Amino acid sequence: MTHAPAADHLVLFMPSGKRGRFPKGTAVLDAARELGVYVESVCGGRATCGRCQIVVQEGKFAKHGIESGPSHISPKGPKEERYERVRGLAADRRLSCSATIEGDLVIDVPQDTIINAQVVRKDADTRVIERDPAVRMCYVDVEEPDMEKPLGDLDRLIVALERDWSLTGLTVDPWLLPRVQSILRKGEWKVTAAVYRDRDDAEPRLIALYPGLKNEAYGIACDIGSTTIAMHLSSLLSGRTLASSGTSNPQIRFGEDLMSRVSYVMMNPDGREAMTRAVREAINGLIGKVCEQGEIDRHDILDSVFVGNPIMHHLFLGIDPTELGGAPFALALSGAVCLPSSDIGLDLNPGARTYMLPCIAGHVGADAAAVALSEGPHRQDEMMLIVDVGTNAEIVLGNRSRCVAASSPTGPAFEGAEISCGQRAAPGAIERVRIDPETLDPRYRVIGIEQWSDEPGFAEASEKLGVSGVCGSGIIEVVAEMYLAGIISEDGVIDGSLAQRTPRIIAEGRTFSYVLKEAAPRLTITQNDIRAIQLAKAALYAGIKLLMDKLGIAEVDRIAFAGAFGSFIDPKYAMVLGLIPDCDLDKVKAVGNAAGAGARMALLNRNHRREIEDTVRRIEKIETALEPKFQEHFVSAMALPNKLDAFPKLASVVKLPERSADRPERDVEGGEGPRRRGGRRGRR
Repeated sequence: MTHAPAADHLVLFMPSGKRGRFPKGTAVLDAARELGVYVESVCGGRATCGRCQIVVQEGKFAKHGIESGPSHISPKGPKEERYERVRGLAADRRLSCSATIEGDLVIDVPQDTIINAQVVRKDADTRVIERDPAVRMCYVDVEEPDMEKPLGDLDRLIVALERDWSLTGLTVDPWLLPRVQSILRKGEWKVTAAVYRDRDDAEPRLIALYPGLKNEAYGIACDIGSTTIAMHLSSLLSGRTLASSGTSNPQIRFGEDLMSRVSYVMMNPDGREAMTRAVREAINGLIGKVCEQGEIDRHDILDSVFVGNPIMHHLFLGIDPTELGGAPFALALSGAVCLPSSDIGLDLNPGARTYMLPCIAGHVGADAAAVALSEGPHRQDEMMLIVDVGTNAEIVLGNRSRCVAASSPTGPAFEGAEISCGQRAAPGAIERVRIDPETLDPRYRVIGIEQWSDEPGFAEASEKLGVSGVCGSGIIEVVAEMYLAGIISEDGVIDGSLAQRTPRIIAEGRTFSYVLKEAAPRLTITQNDIRAIQLAKAALYAGIKLLMDKLGIAEVDRIAFAGAFGSFIDPKYAMVLGLIPDCDLDKVKAVGNAAGAGARMALLNRNHRREIEDTVRRIEKIETALEPKFQEHFVSAMALPNKLDAFPKLASVVKLPERSADRPERDVEGGEGPRRRGGRRGRR
């Protein structure tokens, strides 16, 4: 940081060791963000999520020249007191979004709140992609200068490229103009020209020039997710993937969900610039990683393709995303973008180009377009449903005759944000759950431990690693297993009478909870947790039903789960929960990072760029907020799996509890309808 006036207070964040001076009254969360210290904030600073907890260290820290104590931070205000009263807050913890700096401080960010160790699981698939890249490497032998033929060196190069490669109307990148003569002489008049031509009807452009034969050229395909960024380095000549890498999106420090990030832009004059800078720096860092893995020079990268949801798309391009924060969710631009990579701060070859796939709608982005390109519902006869589960699920449904798309406000529950023991997928998170229907005892599997909890060796491994929470796939499975075991009814109510059978059912006020893990830290699934999952899954299912209504169909032939989270959802439990409609389980599959696969297709074959541009123009966009039947579908989908829709194909392989269609609905605290976009919930 730049030097601040002495009146400002010195704040040190541990364990990162980052420090800075801040004026009295600065929110601790704002100070952390300015220093680049990761403090999770799901609710965007409203003191409702409780994720931004910090601990004030007390004492004199001579090494740092700081005397820190509770009096150096503001007393608890109404919001923090309300959170402590409703949700509970450890005596030594504060909410950094509400607490302000009143003196010098040493702040500890508890490790159980840090998700930077999140498991980034986005590898490239192994499909073979027919190559027709936008970059061609053209080797030519250029005539040497002749006093009797006073044609310039660059002009003779252009003549040679037209003669040998039929490149007419060639234009030249300005950065090359002062370098052409030295390159020609270094290569002894034999050079390799990198020529960029995205479209057949476009003029070819000379973007790089190498002395002698240069028989290599590379490109990157990148999926900018709101939580993680995944990148693949490919050879443009062979199509082979040389390296893949991923990282957490550093924009998380400005807000966990996308609407929180939009709010940050609206509330801070330099908010857009800060988030754009953060994501570009992360991408440049990833470029360095994949180049190191692939053992290439980053300046040999000549082309790049990026995809992302609309807000990530806009922030990466440096566009204010504020209009996407509320109806009518207007995109600044929806079509494909092609521009010099240097214009957006990417450290590649000076002549490298960047292509971004088109966005489908205001909440269905270029990442959904890439998934559609990868899985190709528009290329088949079967009716295919593609679901990318996030804080707003992106849904595409159709076949070669017709495709429709929508987003649905699922909220962050599937990512653990609204679950009492929820967390992201990281070592120590429970990811698989099974419950014995007789004893009601659970067994579970934890990321980072091979054994299940009832197998030899688990206790020793878990003591070393620690079991800290439940990630998204585990949350889906535990709720589905509770339903199959009879712990919860089809209306999602925990049966308190089972407390007579097992100590795992415990009373909490007017409701009951299920103890998943007894040893410290104790992990329980509360009635509010169940409701949060019901709200999320009902919103997704209602969106799917709207698309089915639009196409006039009663069932789908295939279902594809896209995204890193989708890769670890067990289709059976997703269907038991009622997350997706009934379908042959053999035809429900995870397609992994399909957005990254679509980006690679567009990188290696420019015809795929034309294909998805044409497809996006033909996809019909459905805005769930405007559809009168959304609420009707939502109410039915609150039940497990569904109040009205039958699941015969699921029932043929899973013994479902008997339905109680005539049972009166029991009101449970927290059973409101879906939150709409523009409110507290946002997109992935």
